[in-house]
Amino acid sequence: MNDNDASPGDTASRRPHWEQSSPAELKQLAESRPAELYEAARQLCRSAFSEGSEGRTVARVLGRIVDALADTRSRDCARFVVDIVGLFPQLGPELLEEGDRLRRSAAEKLVKAQQLRDLAALFGELPERLDDPAVEVRACILGELAMIGAGRGRPVLDAYAERLRDLRHPLARLPRTRLDVEHRFGVRVRGLGSVKTSEQLRSRFPEVSATDGGAEGGRKAVESAEAGRAGAVAEPFVVSGWSREPEARFFALPDPLGPDDFNVAFIKELPLACLEGEGTRRGVAVSCRTTPDDVINELFAAAHHGGVNGQGQGGAYARLYAWNSLYALMGLPGDLPFLDAARLVADHRWLRFMAFTDWFHHDTADVAFAVLDPTGTRVAVLAATDTDSDSHSDF
Repeated sequence: MNDNDASPGDTASRRPHWEQSSPAELKQLAESRPAELYEAARQLCRSAFSEGSEGRTVARVLGRIVDALADTRSRDCARFVVDIVGLFPQLGPELLEEGDRLRRSAAEKLVKAQQLRDLAALFGELPERLDDPAVEVRACILGELAMIGAGRGRPVLDAYAERLRDLRHPLARLPRTRLDVEHRFGVRVRGLGSVKTSEQLRSRFPEVSATDGGAEGGRKAVESAEAGRAGAVAEPFVVSGWSREPEARFFALPDPLGPDDFNVAFIKELPLACLEGEGTRRGVAVSCRTTPDDVINELFAAAHHGGVNGQGQGGAYARLYAWNSLYALMGLPGDLPFLDAARLVADHRWLRFMAFTDWFHHDTADVAFAVLDPTGTRVAVLAATDTDSDSHSDF
């Protein structure tokens, strides 16, 4: 290795070479001399730990090296990536979240780029504990494989997944194949981005007209404070750094609400922060009937893509956060099997709604759902916005 190819851990003065290298340059090195790139990352981790280097700078360079290796199809590159992200904790406790993000991102890239047989070679040794970054990245890889329906039936992967279940890894709860209700995860359709206007909402979903019975039912609703449940509902937006804390509220009704009365008139009678000032801006609040796959896809997308001030969480954890939120919206016990939960979602009624208030900015991402349980007596509401609460849109 000459001076031009010096590893980033050789000296602090040579690190800018790696910081300024283009993705194409790193990719070329990953294809031609992956072992040297791997050793460069290891030296960078060692020097950062011993010299007290700026952790975030090191993390950024490591992330770029990991990206280049993960996108290069070879068994060695896959192994190098797992080893590198396993070294990340050496950079200090202040970068724990960054380490989680890097492992989740690396797992997602590996599953997209590498052959299954080369990934399976990473799972020869069963884990003994969960507090090992190398175990965590493998758990994420299994989670990403589940998203594409791959890996089941391979003994080495099945054994590893079973051990993770025994150790109670959170991802091990998820099915190892995608359920029907998850069919939209990661699917992007040209022209169908975020719903930003009432016209877009009406064009995609059947509108539910306001009724007097809906307004009457809303006036009778009694709020129940459930902090733990609210936290689970909001989880996909909080972990991914959406710019404003979501609103998650729960209400009980003395009498069953008729299906046709679950509409915008009902929603407007609830004491929701997202509807404060409704009617003072130009535009009319709208509610439309939607489906469970639309709801869980929005929850998944929020965690997967990340907020404008946050980071995406990778597919495996985005899926977990989406399910945690959906369970909480329906008030289901956490130990209920996923197939049973997927069956129960069809018994609930789901609404999307939108209003013209200080909450709904209509310029980045606004999401608002309400769900009515099968008895017609319990309602959960979720509203989230990825626009800074101090900014206002001009309608």
